[in-house]
Amino acid sequence: MAEVKKILGVITARGGSKGIPGKNIKLLGGKPLVAYTIEAAKKSKFVTHLIASTDDEAIAKVCREYGAEVPFMRPQELAEDKTPHLPVMHHAIAEMEKRLGIKFDYVVIFQPTSPFRTVEDIDETLKKLIETGADSAVSICEVESSAHPMKIKKLENGRVFPYCIDEPEGARRQDLPTAYKRSSAVYAMRRDLIMNDGRLYGDIVVGHIVPADRSIDIDTPLDWLKTEYMLEDLRKKGYEM
Repeated sequence: MAEVKKILGVITARGGSKGIPGKNIKLLGGKPLVAYTIEAAKKSKFVTHLIASTDDEAIAKVCREYGAEVPFMRPQELAEDKTPHLPVMHHAIAEMEKRLGIKFDYVVIFQPTSPFRTVEDIDETLKKLIETGADSAVSICEVESSAHPMKIKKLENGRVFPYCIDEPEGARRQDLPTAYKRSSAVYAMRRDLIMNDGRLYGDIVVGHIVPADRSIDIDTPLDWLKTEYMLEDLRKKGYEM
């Protein structure tokens, strides 16, 4: 029998959002934003331990109500506006391994600001990571044609140049090669990549494609309005959200 991998899922939900006050527990479709992430992650057949890392007691209370453990409060120095994920995850892994007396094999970052992930998104991303032996795996979605990297330009001394890739003159939308971006729904990686190498992605990254109509990363009030529309549309399509 194959050994069961020990996988820690960490919902990163700090307080103090300035763009949308109380964002992580603001009601979306009748329930707190963070609840969508908890409900999907709890259904995963791969995630063995699910916690929330937060500095906010109100967020911690909601997370516990929806079934996520909050075994510690995140230190304030790891909950600033510009705090990156790496030290937050390092702290969460170290705390949980000390408390449980185990060493995890893999870890997953779940951002509450991407509420429409499904359990299939989670498990297929983790499956790719485990089966390929990659350093990390991320969910990705197709970039809409208006934001295609060939269309991105830079301005130097009044002249327009390609930002990174030449755009063939007169190219039609349908002529552009398919491009993808991280969807922000699932970030999974080897535990040792964070704890030993001090990295989040590593050299070998694999991707699992998810639909663009479920991909959003809420940052601004306009993003929130778009999310409300997306939720209504997804429910019409039969998604249980």
